[in-house]
Amino acid sequence: MEPPPAGALTRDCLIHIFTFLEAAELSRAARVSEAWNDAAESNWLWRKLCLVRWIFCSLSDVEDGINSWKKYYIHRSKIEQHMASGCGGADYTCITFRGHRGRITGLQYWSNPDNPFDTMNGKSVVCTTSTDCTLRAWSIQEGKQVWSTPVQEEPLVKLLTVPQQGLVITADSKGNIKAWNGRTGEELAVFATSCTVCNLVAYNMDTQHCLIVGTGEGTLITLTIPNLNQISRLSLIDVNPVDFLLVSPDHKYAIAGSKSNEVLTKVLRTESLMDGLDDDRLAADSLQINSCFTACWLPKASSRVVTMTKANAAGFQKSIITFELMCQTRKNKIEIQGKQVGNFTYEDAGWNDLLLEGHGINTIIIAHNTEMKLFSIDGVQLASYHEHKNTISGISVDPFRVVTASMDLSLRVYTWKRQPNRRLSLESNYHLLGGSHMRSRGFTNVVFDHGSIVGTVQTHDGKDVLKAYNFNV
Repeated sequence: MEPPPAGALTRDCLIHIFTFLEAAELSRAARVSEAWNDAAESNWLWRKLCLVRWIFCSLSDVEDGINSWKKYYIHRSKIEQHMASGCGGADYTCITFRGHRGRITGLQYWSNPDNPFDTMNGKSVVCTTSTDCTLRAWSIQEGKQVWSTPVQEEPLVKLLTVPQQGLVITADSKGNIKAWNGRTGEELAVFATSCTVCNLVAYNMDTQHCLIVGTGEGTLITLTIPNLNQISRLSLIDVNPVDFLLVSPDHKYAIAGSKSNEVLTKVLRTESLMDGLDDDRLAADSLQINSCFTACWLPKASSRVVTMTKANAAGFQKSIITFELMCQTRKNKIEIQGKQVGNFTYEDAGWNDLLLEGHGINTIIIAHNTEMKLFSIDGVQLASYHEHKNTISGISVDPFRVVTASMDLSLRVYTWKRQPNRRLSLESNYHLLGGSHMRSRGFTNVVFDHGSIVGTVQTHDGKDVLKAYNFNV
């Protein structure tokens, strides 16, 4: 580019001045002259606008290129405009997917829900498993089934998608685990656990992708992906099932436990699972937590785990304890240690239906019955919401939104907001309705990405359906 004429502002001066402009003003400034256009299209300016407007931005998912941050800003602004108003027809299209002849037991996105540019290319695909013994894939934008597997010998009870590998993993009621090609539905590998499967989680360490299986007999089985070759098998919990199994956001730790009061929850290093950790080393190589019956990770503090334990014999009081995990080497052994960084008591009338989720580095979401509450890790109640008329059956959380599913046959959409006191809260936006109670019992699960929301609807005739809400861009 030629140097500016005498008396004209340099590019750096223009960029500094443009930092005081909003997005619409910056777009108008870009039309003044070639020099102004060059300055106004600066990636640095649009990145600053993104970070000022939104609490979190998926930096790693932004495409390389001169206008990538501008594209991100424009695309996300349009989606948020439609998601904020939620007017049927104008903002979104509702599609009902039918095809399963049984209960839907699993629902996950096969397309990467964390990539905001996937929805720009119309690639929102979800997978479902069912008691009708089939695995199916559905295209949200196209409004049709993409593929279905042949009918399997047993009902499919667990589902896990691995978008980065293009894989779908299922478990049936007899404990047979299968890996499938997510694009075609072709079967790739099978592994027989010889017992019921309670949980499936995936993680990657360096270049190796692994699957951890929690069974009904209290064992943890670690397999390679996609070949499903066994790496290790641990007797984690005597007799009791592995009711919850979660891998930390950085894939460094795994936490597993049971809802039984007498069972110790254990935190393990995923690296040790790949090194052939056996039962003899389990006690020394794990952190044990008493009476924990559910847990969650705080996604922006990858070593922080939130645990929920019974605080009294009656069970009406729960202790919500947050630990910061760390590893220390002692006598050539790596030990996991947990430093308590938050603790408070939560009271409710029961505990089996509590839903626990984490957000950011210090925000906890608890949904129980018809109510959802936000807490800081030290117990300060940030907000409370009573938007549903029946039990909240599912909750989905990302850095931008929260969506709840309820047996009142509605989904509720919230967006994260920063209050003047710098504390986080949720703005309750609108309901998405799922149809008539004459045919349906209610929503049982919900997932969403940057441009769509999908829920499973339990029907009276036992043939569950999907309700998909595709937001216009």
